[in-house]
Amino acid sequence: MSARGAVPRRRPGRAAVAIAVLVALLPVLLVASMALGRYGAVELASPSLLLRDLDPTAANVLVRLRLPRVVTAACVGAMLAMSGCAYQGLFRTPMVSPDILGASAGAGFGAALGILLSFGPLGVRLTSFLLGVAAVAFAYLISRGASQGAGRTLVLVLCGMVVQSLFTALTSAVKFVADPNSQLPEITFWLMGGLSGVRVQSVPWVLVPLLVGGTALFALRWHLDVMTMGDDEAAAMGVDVRRTRLAVVLAATLMTSAAVSVAGMVGWVGLIVPHMSRFLVGPDHRVLVPASALLGASFLVVVDDVCRSVYTTEIPLSILTSLIGAPLFVYLVSRRGRA
Repeated sequence: MSARGAVPRRRPGRAAVAIAVLVALLPVLLVASMALGRYGAVELASPSLLLRDLDPTAANVLVRLRLPRVVTAACVGAMLAMSGCAYQGLFRTPMVSPDILGASAGAGFGAALGILLSFGPLGVRLTSFLLGVAAVAFAYLISRGASQGAGRTLVLVLCGMVVQSLFTALTSAVKFVADPNSQLPEITFWLMGGLSGVRVQSVPWVLVPLLVGGTALFALRWHLDVMTMGDDEAAAMGVDVRRTRLAVVLAATLMTSAAVSVAGMVGWVGLIVPHMSRFLVGPDHRVLVPASALLGASFLVVVDDVCRSVYTTEIPLSILTSLIGAPLFVYLVSRRGRA
């Protein structure tokens, strides 16, 4: 029996409709997000949409500030949602998120350390990304030494939790020694997540990892279906379990670390969006992975729009994602329990 035919496909018609709606919805949200702000719907709806006819200030706001921010929000949302979807399939539990192996904690420590050492925006972003990758590499290496046979996945998760706790403690230590008048507020605000500092040069930091990691997960999505059956069953169906696990972890780590290095600690997206996507298209990862990417992008674009529009001061992303994600997750879990 081939691995591709091992998992039953459910509701292909409903899944196709859901994917089509998500594909159509995302560009609408992107354009609508461009219209939010001081230079808004009037400029975008008028014939002067061409940049050569726009007021120079409006053109600067739209092209240099708003467009990169909207694109970055979509990329960050897609990366976190795809990573969460992949981990939930790989670890065979819907209760995990992209930070399960310590990527977010490591990236958070890297950013805090960069701010403490006054590295500047580029240095902070690079340090954050590298330490996010290093944290997951550390967890993976520990798990290899701790378990060589059965229970490898569980050991990997436990090692990730240990590494996550370690880097969280290191971040607290950095905050303890930081200047309380300048560095500490900057670290605290960064850890709460936000896209206010995004500029044109920030886009490649999320676009390249999304293309690389997203392509890898898209190519491996049918393997994830088989991996949900367990390592032994997957191996019996011809899947190289060790290499598949490593490839999924590498792709998810690349995207999660990149997302956190640009947007800070944005919680719940990688946990709740795959659940929402699963409700729309079913458990088949052939459609679940792209659905999660599309829905994650749309979700974070909308959340960022609210964060920068509802109050005079911009609201950190993690506050709103938590306020939305926590009750929605409780609802989805309770609904699944009644099913």
